[in-house]
Amino acid sequence: MTGLGVGWRCDWSIVGVGRVINLVRAPYRKQSAIMWESILTEWASLILRWLHVVAAIGWIGSSFYFIHLDLSLRPGSELPEGVHGEAWQVHGGGFYRIMKYLVAPAKLPDELTWFKWEAYTTWLSGFALMVVVYYLDAELFLVDKSILDLTPLQAGLFSLGSLALAWLLYEAACRSGLARHELAFALGGYLFLVALTFAFTHVLSGRGAFNQIGAIIGTIMVANVFAVIIPNQKKIVAALLAGRSPDPQLGLTSKQRSVHNNYLTLPVIVLMISNHYPLLFATRYNWLIVAIVLALGPIIRHFFNARHAGKKSPWWVWGLAGAGMVAIAMLSAAGPRDIKTGSLSAAPTFADIEEIILSRCSMCHAAEPVWTSIVTAPKAILLDDSDHIRRNARLIGRNAAWSSAMPPGNVTEMTGEERAKIAAWLAMPAR
Repeated sequence: MTGLGVGWRCDWSIVGVGRVINLVRAPYRKQSAIMWESILTEWASLILRWLHVVAAIGWIGSSFYFIHLDLSLRPGSELPEGVHGEAWQVHGGGFYRIMKYLVAPAKLPDELTWFKWEAYTTWLSGFALMVVVYYLDAELFLVDKSILDLTPLQAGLFSLGSLALAWLLYEAACRSGLARHELAFALGGYLFLVALTFAFTHVLSGRGAFNQIGAIIGTIMVANVFAVIIPNQKKIVAALLAGRSPDPQLGLTSKQRSVHNNYLTLPVIVLMISNHYPLLFATRYNWLIVAIVLALGPIIRHFFNARHAGKKSPWWVWGLAGAGMVAIAMLSAAGPRDIKTGSLSAAPTFADIEEIILSRCSMCHAAEPVWTSIVTAPKAILLDDSDHIRRNARLIGRNAAWSSAMPPGNVTEMTGEERAKIAAWLAMPAR
């Protein structure tokens, strides 16, 4: 009995030590899980962004090249039957003679190169990136509770629904015949996108709104390839293989959608990189900035398309582009929409600023962040003591005073008065 009692006590001692060890290790296991989740998310974001950029370069490069080629074609008396025009080009030490058939050649060549996977890969990688960055961290990047108090699920469903609806409306407009009236269709499409942007900036965060309108334009572009251009090309090939004459309208419709993509390319590039520039997406008149970008992109493309076609260069384009850039700079200087510039009764002290930063920003920008999904300070910027705050004063201003980019989604509920205090402190000659 005595030995048994000792063994029993020893067993319980071992169990007790094991429980203590588990209690000690539990926080580290939790931290490790969070760390690995963060690492995997970061790597997924990097790989998808890399793939997205590489695919987009391939897609945009081929799109720009073929638009240039099509506009530079010239007729000739010695061209084969059915050829619309030819272009001579030199590149890499070699000369190239390129001919385009009005509809299709009488006989299909043995080798035919298709241009589609660049577009598909761009959209698939971009959508996956949107899921990783914006949907999985919706409370940080898609939702701003100071604009509209949405749950991450509501914001994600709104994003997906508007993505699909906008494309369906565009497709219906094209198929109705409205696209035949080029100028009216372009103006209508422009007003449609501006209206969407205005709506998005009153539902989602500024960063989320910019990404959403960029995603909609990108979806329209790749859908043009997937649902119209490639199917029409396949129908032309099938007709040739069957010994029939292809329908010329198939090529004309594909060309029309290709031109739409050409004029949408420059705006969508700006929108997709805008998340790096808080003075664009997180300011009071962010929707007007998008409106200017949506106008400048097609105007700039018009300059290059006119030159490719051998027409007189429209140099006035650069005057408008310069004016647009000045307008964007002025609008971005207006500050965030919730800043309360007239609410300050006295000049803020550094102690006031330090209290704001420590309470609103240091939960993430610290040596040991306390935000659940963040294990290291974003971009290695620390704001957890006075020296770090002074050293990063301009970054604080750019993200939290002159814009409302930080805190992301305003998760710590920084007020307009607090932003005004930071702006006033930054404007002081000696701080």
